[in-house]
Amino acid sequence: MAPMSTCEHVPEPSAAEPEPRTPQGCQECLREGSWWVHLRLCLTCGHVGCCDSSPQRHAFKHYQDTGHPVIRSFEPGEHWRWCFADELIV
Repeated sequence: MAPMSTCEHVPEPSAAEPEPRTPQGCQECLREGSWWVHLRLCLTCGHVGCCDSSPQRHAFKHYQDTGHPVIRSFEPGEHWRWCFADELIV
């Protein structure tokens, strides 16, 4: 049996989650007057960006600009996390 993939970028369970910078929506879309499909929260700094299904893909652009690897869904009732660096649900 192959070993499970792991991610070294996941914050420790005891780490406090950052406060969302713009809880009302994607930081860049709000500034630009654009729209989003779903929202993602950066677990390093609290940046709120739009998902890869959104026209601008601001969450991924934030990762490219900052290197902050782990996001979580910022949608009500969703609790998954994604690591851009390892391309894994974590």
